[in-house]
Amino acid sequence: MAQLFFHVDLDAFFASVEQRDNPAYRGKPVIVGAAPGHRGVVSTCSYEARAFGVHSAMPISEAYKRCPKGIYLPVRMGRYAEISRKIMRIFFDFTPDVLQLSIDEALLTMTGTERLWGEPDRAAAMIKRRVADYAGLTVSIGASANKYVAKIASGLRKPDGYLFVPECGEREFMRSLPLSKLWGAGEKTQAGLRAAGISTVGELQGVSLSILEAKFGRAGAAFLHAASLGEDPGIFAGEAKSSSMSSERTFERDTTDREAVRDVLRRIADELAARMCEDDLWSCTLGLKLRYGDFTSITRQTTRADPYVAADEIFKDACDLLDKNWAAGAPIRLVGAGLHNLQKGALRQGSLFGCEDERAEEARRAVQEIGRKGKGTLVRAKFLKTDSHARGGSGRGE
Repeated sequence: MAQLFFHVDLDAFFASVEQRDNPAYRGKPVIVGAAPGHRGVVSTCSYEARAFGVHSAMPISEAYKRCPKGIYLPVRMGRYAEISRKIMRIFFDFTPDVLQLSIDEALLTMTGTERLWGEPDRAAAMIKRRVADYAGLTVSIGASANKYVAKIASGLRKPDGYLFVPECGEREFMRSLPLSKLWGAGEKTQAGLRAAGISTVGELQGVSLSILEAKFGRAGAAFLHAASLGEDPGIFAGEAKSSSMSSERTFERDTTDREAVRDVLRRIADELAARMCEDDLWSCTLGLKLRYGDFTSITRQTTRADPYVAADEIFKDACDLLDKNWAAGAPIRLVGAGLHNLQKGALRQGSLFGCEDERAEEARRAVQEIGRKGKGTLVRAKFLKTDSHARGGSGRGE
């Protein structure tokens, strides 16, 4: 095989970590995210909760209607980042080329590793076993000659699955999928395809690029054409984790709700700060990524004199970039943020107010240590769960 990529996705990661840390939650519907009665969405839910129709990005009010007896827990980003960091290190044992896409998924370039680990099936089994033995968690792996098909394949055998798409079999693989599995094509796009008489990926493969451009524009048409044929549309281009870290979220429906986008950026800021702290890294450069409903994307970045220390700093600058660059009224499909030009080691001397940065750093590490030792959870007031809403019990002191 000329190229081989593994897309490795931790199954229901946040909820699985909660079930790992608290055996009383195992086998029960666990919903991690906002508290019932508060604004916000589901970050992740266990497969037991999914049986009730709950899914990620669902408004928490709707999740509670569907699963009132679920165990609703706040996000413990420090703890998830700790587990994620150690699992990512496992991936580096198998290949030096690991692109961490988010806290719970990564792309592994496995090209040329066959002499070390054998055929893809064997290598995937070894990775899955290592993660299970170390963390008690399961991963799903998609393997293919391109990153996009690997991403789709990993989602088709969840949880704890594996699917290999052989080279030159990508087009046939995509042909067999329902339109709903065309990753990156949102609800509005799929509705547009159906309105044009296209109901399957196989039918989409037969539509010319010029016809698609007339309906979806040049960027949208290029994406749909390449994706339907099992070609890599270039979604996962990025730097290796050694020089940058990023995270992004795709909305279930394109949104113009600024508060919803800010909520996502808040979660991402918390995640990036926790990962940076865990890996003892610092950065002065923050990037924002927006993908609109018509598939056009923009990336913008800002560089400051002092390193980012706290999640609040990341969040503030990300929101500033959002306000300056979000085209008025344009629906957003995806939002992401990342820290670039990462440096290893202790934070360098900051400005005249460096002592404030140092206190923020100490506070962040204290929060992380509390979560690590199981002594409780510190969460933002915005996402705080009150006792009156603690249906099913969290089992944690605040």
